Order: sequence, then C-alpha cells, then structure tokens
Amino acid sequence: MSIQQLPEQLVNQIAAGEVIERPASVLKELVENSLDAGARRIQVQIEQGGARLIRVQDDGCGIPRDELALALSRHATSKISSLADLEGVLSMGFRGEALPSIASVSRLSLCSRAAGADSAWLIDGQSPARPAALPQGTLIEVRDLFYNTPARRKFLKAEKTEFGHIETLLKRLALARPQVRFDLQHNGRELFALAAAEDEQERSRRLGLLLGKGFVENSLAFEQQAAGLRLYGWLALPSFSRSQADMQFFYVNGRMVRDKLVTHAVRQGYQDVLYAGRHPAYVLFLEIDPAQVDVNVHPAKSEVRFRDSRLVHDFIFRTLHQVLADAGPGGASGQGSRAQSGPAPNTDPGPPTARPQAPPRPPLRPRPMPLQVAETARHYSASMGWQMPPARADGPAEAGGEMPPLGFALAQLHGVYILAQNATGLVLVDMHAAHERISYEQLKQRFEQQNVAVQPLLVPEPVAVSAAEADRCEAEADFLAQLGVQVDRIGAESLLVRALPALLRGADAAQLVRDLLADLMEFGSSRRLQEQGNRILATMACHGSVRANRRLSREEMNALLRDMERTERSGQCNHGRPTWVQLDMKALDGLFMRGQ
Repeated sequence: MSIQQLPEQLVNQIAAGEVIERPASVLKELVENSLDAGARRIQVQIEQGGARLIRVQDDGCGIPRDELALALSRHATSKISSLADLEGVLSMGFRGEALPSIASVSRLSLCSRAAGADSAWLIDGQSPARPAALPQGTLIEVRDLFYNTPARRKFLKAEKTEFGHIETLLKRLALARPQVRFDLQHNGRELFALAAAEDEQERSRRLGLLLGKGFVENSLAFEQQAAGLRLYGWLALPSFSRSQADMQFFYVNGRMVRDKLVTHAVRQGYQDVLYAGRHPAYVLFLEIDPAQVDVNVHPAKSEVRFRDSRLVHDFIFRTLHQVLADAGPGGASGQGSRAQSGPAPNTDPGPPTARPQAPPRPPLRPRPMPLQVAETARHYSASMGWQMPPARADGPAEAGGEMPPLGFALAQLHGVYILAQNATGLVLVDMHAAHERISYEQLKQRFEQQNVAVQPLLVPEPVAVSAAEADRCEAEADFLAQLGVQVDRIGAESLLVRALPALLRGADAAQLVRDLLADLMEFGSSRRLQEQGNRILATMACHGSVRANRRLSREEMNALLRDMERTERSGQCNHGRPTWVQLDMKALDGLFMRGQ
C-alpha cells in the first residue's frame, strides 16, 4: 500500500485508544482540566457506569467563545507554548489531545462561560457556537462512549465495575485537592458531597470520609524536607496493613502517579515491620522541582521519570524508615500500634513552602545493654525517681516525674503477656515479640558498627549437619565471624560451636547454627548474604529472645518495658506482628458498661 495521510477523525480515534481506556479515563481528563482551570467546585454526574453519560461541571475560569472550537482540535492547549514550559509544567494536562480524542469516540458537548463574559456559549458536533445559560465555568457532557467504535465498547466491564473505577479515581483526585469541593452522582443518586477542606481538622475529616476512620486513627502525619525535596502526608502503621495494595496513593507535584521506584522505596521503608504478604497503606505527596521530573513519558500521564532517581528513592526510603522508627512508645510520631494521628498536613499541591512544625519530643534511641534484663532492672525506678501510679490515672503521674509511655508492670499472664498500667489505662505486651525486636535492633546496630561482642561457650557444642551444610559453613566462616558466631568443622558432617554473640547468651547454640545454615544455603552467594543480612540477624534475634512460659520478676518486666521505649520500631516484632496494645479507660469502662 502507498503511504497516505490519515484522516483527522481516525487520528483522533487512534489517540483515544492510547488515552481513553474506559469511562474513568474520560473523567480523569475532564476533572484534571477543571482543576487546571482553577475550579473550586466540581460536580460529576454519571449514568450507567459512564457508558451512557459523563457530565462534569466546574466553576473555573471558563473558555472564551472564540476558543471553544479550538479547544476541540488536536494539539491545542493554553498550558504550554514552548519546550521550556513543557520541562517545567505543573498543570495536570498539557498535550492538548484529551477533548478531541474523547469527542472522536462519543457525542460530546462543551458549554462554557469565561470570567467577565455576559453569557455562556455551547458547541457540539459540527454546529457553530450558540448562546446558553450557565454560570461562570465549564460544563462538558460525554454521551454514548464508544458508540462509533463498537469493538472498543465490547471491552467495557459491567456497570458496577466501571463505576467502581470512576469512584476510585475521584477519591484519588479529592485526596490531592482538599480545597476543592467534589460532588458525585450515579444514576441520579448522590454518592458523596465532599465540602472544601480549609483547615487541618477538615482535611482529616475528608481523609476519614474517603479512606475510613480506621486509616485516620492508625496513621502518622509527617513532613520532611531535604535536598530540594519535600515529602509529606499520612503513613499507616504496620498493624493497619492490607491484604491488597488498594490503599496506596502517591502524588508528584499534585499529580497522581504509579511508579516502581516509589513502590520499592516504600516497601523498603516498611522492611522489618510488615507481615509477610501484607501491603502498606499510605497517602504521600512528593514536591520536587518540575525540571527534575519528566511527566511526558506516558499518554495518560500516569507515570513519571525522575532525573536523579537514586536521590528520590533514598529520600523516600529514609524518611519513611525514620517515621516508622519514631512511632514506638518512646518516639515522637505516635503511640505504638494505636498511634494518635497528628494534625493532617497541608495537601495543597501548590508551590513548595516551608511550614513550621511543633518541635517533637526527640525519640529515644536503643542503647547497648545485655539481654539478661534482670541484671539491669533494679536501677530503673530508683534512678528515674518513678513510682507506681494510683489505681486509676487520667494523666501523667505527678510524683517522681512523668509517667513512662508504657507505664509499669502489674503482672504476667500465662507466661506470655505482660500487663502494665500507664497514664491512659492498660497496656498488654507480648513479651517474646517485644524482646525479639529489641534483640534484633541491637544486633543490627552492633553489626553495622562491626562491634558484635563474642561470648565463648563454657562447653563447645557439637552439631550434626549435612556435608553440603558443612561445606557452606566453611565457605562463609568470615561472614559468620562478623555475626559473632565461631564454628569449626570437625568432620565431614560435624561442626563444633565455640562462641556466640554475647547478646544471645543462653540461646540454643545447636539450633541457632542449624537455622543460620538454612539461611546460608538459601541465599547462596556472599553478595546475597549481605543483601539478606537483616533476615539472618532476625533469625538470630528470635533465638535470643525471652521464651513463652518463662516467669519474669516485676523488675525484669519493667526493664523490658523501658527497653521497648528505647528501641526503634518496637511496636512490631521482626515479622510485622504487633508487640503491644493499649486499652484506655474509656474502652475498659465500655467492656463493663460503666456509666451507661
């Protein structure tokens, strides 16, 4: 066939195939245009999941009469005029393809009244513009989507499914623009009317309406700036993890994106605290110099490319890692597995501005101490001047200083749980899980400092292994020595354990070595050993922690509580399970119907 120019209608339909996947794709383009027009209220009406009607009305700046027809032509936009504009674009749209692409696969009408104009003007199909009644702003109706491309229409899912995508999309947009009111109707029924959120309390309320009260109650509000980057938003506690990645919202300069680099950085930030197979929940906003990010890499503008991807990755990882580390009972960000959410940050994706934050209480850091807590317990109460609070304390103890976050131990339950009383009410601690986290964090700290103290065994312990395991043990002798484990091979299938880390004094040496060898056999190369170093340390920490059914004295229990307050990420064990929960007096009163 000879080369020929494609008809304009076909060109638009091809472009629509890249941008318009389903009704939600249409809505995304229309609502983003409304946001670019400075709208403060956006009303959306949907019929039959968007296949029959998508109607979007806003109160933005509007389009002048003489530009209406141009708005429906390809590559016509008011948002950029040069390459410099494109490289620094902050608007949601910029390609100038959305309206003509949508019009090529639907029956589209456009009505708009520009600021200061005497009346609105309406254009649809090939008809010239005509006067219409409309307040300032723009109204777009998209009817019978894919009516002229029946093959595309067959790919639409059930009405409920398509509307589900629409609802999710509008929620994502509403999270990014709290200062804009959003109204949504489907088949004449109002689904939500989100009032504009002007202050912190209203923003938190909107967050609860969109993601549920549970997310607000179990999330940490934060803000961090460094190296020209600003990251802020809400980070859910590991205990609020999800079975699906359905509550993950990330925005770059106000634009919602899906990015593998970001996803990887977030997963790394949650390492050591997220249960296997679970997904974190978050609403995160990244502000960056627009010249440092390319938003022109995907037709639907759902992906971006960072100029310095390593900088962005490390900034996100380190920020989230520290927020979660500070979220323990002794940190600044929250109250363990039931953290109090702080003031909601400003989610207006305008130009980056420095917002003052209340100076947080510095988080307590882990300090080296042996795991034989009985040896260090006796000095705690005397040195700090604390005493047991009264039976019912509604605030910090006045005598002897401020009440510690986890309070003081009352008793031990079935050799598994510690019951403690703090200023709020009752604290329940899984002593094995808590001690495992403390051991793990201390091992990590000392391993990074290459300062793992070694404790020779009084009687070296023989271990029977396979020949392959013995070979691996010999090959990784240097790595094991870095861990504080000294093992000699004394036969084809025999090892002799001579020393363990002092932190793990009292651990079952034979079983510990067997488990370490299992890890070594799985990871294979030395490079993978280094990459999986934390997992190996977690295996060791599990062996050194307090076992169930072990009776602890009151002093030992209090020492463990104090160590938890000094340890990062102590709200979860190494496998992501919670280590402690709080029952305040209101919850306890409710159990017994007091005051009812």
